Parts: sequence; C-alpha cells; structure tokens
Amino acid sequence: MRVTPLAPSLGSGQGSAADDPIRLYYSRKTQEILHKYGPGPRVHFHVGLYPDGPPDTTVPQSVLKQRMIDAQERIVQHSARSWGAYEAPPRRLLDIGCGLGGTSLYWAQEHGASVTSLTVAAEHIPIVRHFALHAGVGERVNPVLADVHDLDETRAYDAVYANESSGYTDRTRLFEVVAKALVPGGWFGIQEHFAGRSASREFIDGYYRTRLGLRGEYLAAAEAAGFELVHDEDVTDSVTEFWVQSMAWNTAELDRLRAGADAEPGAWSGERLEQSTLAHGRFFRLWRDHAVQTRLLRFRLGGRP
Repeated sequence: MRVTPLAPSLGSGQGSAADDPIRLYYSRKTQEILHKYGPGPRVHFHVGLYPDGPPDTTVPQSVLKQRMIDAQERIVQHSARSWGAYEAPPRRLLDIGCGLGGTSLYWAQEHGASVTSLTVAAEHIPIVRHFALHAGVGERVNPVLADVHDLDETRAYDAVYANESSGYTDRTRLFEVVAKALVPGGWFGIQEHFAGRSASREFIDGYYRTRLGLRGEYLAAAEAAGFELVHDEDVTDSVTEFWVQSMAWNTAELDRLRAGADAEPGAWSGERLEQSTLAHGRFFRLWRDHAVQTRLLRFRLGGRP
C-alpha cells in the first residue's frame, strides 16, 4: 500500500505525531484494553450486542469479562451476516482503525480475507502481528502504521471496514479515499455511534478523544463520493447493556484492588476505574434514552466490479 508520510489525524489540532492526542490516547490505553478484554488473540475495543436482554451482573468478574468479549464478537458477526459477507466474503479487506486487531483477525479467520489493518498507534503493530501469528493468520493480516486520511490506493480492496473508528475522521475525506481504494461494486461497512444533542456529543468526544458525527453528515459525504446506502440498522437498544456490564466489571476490579490484590503493571488504577465507571454510567443513560444511537451502515460503491 502507499500512503504519504504519517501526519496528525484531521481535527486533532496538533502539529506533531508524537503529541497527537488520538495516538497518545490509544497508546496509553493498550494495557487497560488487554487487561479488560484480553488475553486474545481476538481482542476488541468496542461495544457488544446483547440481543436477549440484560443478563445478571451478580456473577464472578471472569463471567462478566467473558460476556463482554462474547458480545463484542457477536456484533461483528451480526454485521458480517447482515452485510452478506457469509454468502460473498471479501477477498481483500481494509480495516480502518484496527486497534489490537480483533476485527482484522475475525475477517481473516472466519471469512478468509487478506486484511490490511490500519492503526495510528505504533505500539499496536507488534501486538497485532503476534496475535495474528498465534491465530494462524499471520500471512493474511498485515498491520500498517498509517493515517487513513493519507491513504492513496486505487481499486485495492473488495471491502473496507471501520468499527467505531470513523468518528476520528474527516468524513468527506474518509469517503473519498475509501471510494478510490475500493473496486467498483465494493462495500464500506461502518459500526459507529451518532450523537444528537451537542452536550452529549461534547462529553463523549472529550472522553474518547473522538468527534462523533450526525447520520446525515455520513450520508451526504457518502453520496458525494459515489456510494449508495444499502443497509442501515439501529442496534442501540441491543448494545446499551454493554455499559452496565462494563460498570459491573469495573466495580469488581476496584473491589479486587481494594482487597489488596496485585495490580498488573500499567493496567487499571483505582482512579481510572472510578473515572470509567462514572462515564459509563452516563453513557448508559444516553444510550437508553437514544440521545446517542449505535448504527450499522453498509455503503456500496457504484459501478460494476
């Protein structure tokens, strides 16, 4: 693949890659993500699907953790099924904002795709490679340190995937570079949160260093780049429970630390657990009231393959 030299993410307001808040945020989150959602090899950092309603939270911490991991896997599987990937799996897929590689490994393991995994966190490259080798798909998952805004590929992918990463992008530029990178008839699948009230959006943006958009903003940018919306699913009600399960895990971890249990170096501190729990409590109310929506969008690029 070819990209221009790595530059700060658009909208960050920073001039140095080393100082970019998005890169710093994800670099510093690494050990917390591994501790809460690991050990892998498929490690996710996004919400999960609870289609059967809220399960009990008065269970061991290990059960809460496994439920969250299962829910994260479930929403990825649900997206792939809804988007037709089981019937017609993509041969070459670009995973934008791959995190620690959980979704990239999913596409490689379950659908046989050759995956290019974009990340802005240099520390995540060896982790993704390690997990891919451990999962037996080292030859099909290629992690790359790059900013999607600088992507310069032409007809290189059958599908592009962005799981809770499009919020960090300039949407007009995102759809432009994806349209160029896709083969005609290829698809762009997005899992993302959309906030309505400005106060809600500002709180989430500040916590996750993101910049959530409106659904209409995505549709306009997609249409301008030659895309057609072919799937739009609101999964807000089914993911709201994720925040409750996350708070329960946080509380169990905080109790464990207060009881004198050994803390893993670089993982969750008591202060971070308290901060996360308070934020997730607010997230739960926002999602429950649909002040924020989580949607699965699939766009198809015009033209014949």
